[in-house]
Amino acid sequence: MRRSAIWQRSRWTACLGAGMPNCKPLIILLALVLAAGPVLAAPTACPQHFYAGQPPEVLNTRLLAGARALCFRAFAVLHSATTRTALYSAEHLTRDTIAAARGLPRDSEFHPEPALPDGERAELQDYARSGFDRGHLAPSGDMPDEDAQQESFSLANMVPQAPKLNRRIWEGIESAVRKLAEREGDIYVVTGPIFQGAELQRVGNVIVPSHTFKAVMSVRRGLAAAYVAKNVDSAPWAVINTAQLADLTGLNVFPAVPAGARTAALRLPAPTPHGYASRRQGYAR
Repeated sequence: MRRSAIWQRSRWTACLGAGMPNCKPLIILLALVLAAGPVLAAPTACPQHFYAGQPPEVLNTRLLAGARALCFRAFAVLHSATTRTALYSAEHLTRDTIAAARGLPRDSEFHPEPALPDGERAELQDYARSGFDRGHLAPSGDMPDEDAQQESFSLANMVPQAPKLNRRIWEGIESAVRKLAEREGDIYVVTGPIFQGAELQRVGNVIVPSHTFKAVMSVRRGLAAAYVAKNVDSAPWAVINTAQLADLTGLNVFPAVPAGARTAALRLPAPTPHGYASRRQGYAR
């Protein structure tokens, strides 16, 4: 494995509970993230996918090296040429979009993203025989029509995920978020990878994240929180607030939320993968 680390955590205290109030992370930023820069709130060509029309703020401009914003019918991504994954994928889910997505057959194929140059994007052969799934960030199950579903199979919307994480806990998180959208009526979702550790694995030219996150903003409640899961088959997971998520990712996922509200956490439902209730675990070291 190459020393291509983006994040290295030097200390993380025991973290339990929905809000994880006892978490005190100390992050050492390596490689791509060397020194904090000014907050960047870039304009977007597809504000409909973002809460209050504002894309996530990049809290460290080093993350933007080789980054390209891409707009799709039902989601948007900020893609990194360094990791050859998205840094995040953003969606707006409502009762109506979930109703439209329900029952839509999965009839799409994974494909390299044609809007990206060859030297910046993931290719199908990067994932071949790698032992990792091509894990959706914006899930195909959220897509309201066939065209949007086909776009969701772009490799620009994928990260390498451990198979049992992708097929069980992460699938359960995606299902729980759709049910939350039906109950709340109007939510915004930002999903992405976390890169922690002194050494990170690659599959082909794609960097494998150490964890993945899915942040959810309830418009009705004015609160947000995020699921975080370790990218291993045992898939320990937790719920954290978006201030803690910013420490881990270098992203303020919902910049329109007042700073004081980012330390509060929306109550998120437990994932129920394939009908089996999952037990929340502490944030994995």
